Amino acid sequence: MLYTIIVIIVVLVLLSIRIVKEYDRGVVFRLGRAVGVRGPGLIILIPLIEMMTKVTLRTITMAIPSQKIITKDNVSIDIAAVAYYHIVDPMKSVVAVEKVHDAVNQISQTTVRNVVGQFMLDQLLSQTVDINTQIKNVIDTHTEPWGTQVTAVEIKDITLPDNMQRAMAKEAEAERERRAKIVAALGEMQAAQKLADAADIISKHPVALQLRTLQTLAEVSVEKNSTIIFPAQFMTTVKEALKFIQSDK
Repeated sequence: MLYTIIVIIVVLVLLSIRIVKEYDRGVVFRLGRAVGVRGPGLIILIPLIEMMTKVTLRTITMAIPSQKIITKDNVSIDIAAVAYYHIVDPMKSVVAVEKVHDAVNQISQTTVRNVVGQFMLDQLLSQTVDINTQIKNVIDTHTEPWGTQVTAVEIKDITLPDNMQRAMAKEAEAERERRAKIVAALGEMQAAQKLADAADIISKHPVALQLRTLQTLAEVSVEKNSTIIFPAQFMTTVKEALKFIQSDK
């Protein structure tokens, strides 16, 4: 009899002792009524009267499955995202909602679909940071009554249809060609401006034109594979240029 009593006492003691880790909290129920949050450390419960549910306070990484979404400009895309949240009120996370992780996951999928559907494809690709913030704020509003706080939501993958990828590739190629033509036209304009400046300088010094002609002939004669015929008038002009150079010296 004594042995039986000792065994019962040991079992009751074992049932009453709980150890809660630093990153956990225990929500205690007494005869079905929530009486408080305990932990971390050693927790002693009243056997058969009190029960405890552990809740983690660590940040939870939750993958939002890829889902088909139609953008505002009627483009069908597949989007996958990831959300980060943690529990700030263990009591609410146990009492206010059943399976808080599943609840946050479902509301996150719905919110991503609703928010992304309000943007055009170009906006979705260029304003990802703003869209992530908007999704995060909407999810956080829904999950606040559940004692959770969403810290971040990131769109990690956007899959476009094949025909849309080809269209965007053609658009990018056309944009590169446009930029190349603009750069070439700008170079032509700058070269024409420099030629106009050179012409103005040469017009003020007529002999400079002849000197430029002589320089060009010197460059042509380097190859030594052509015969150059000078008209008599040109030779007179050359003599005048040489005379001008000597007088200038």
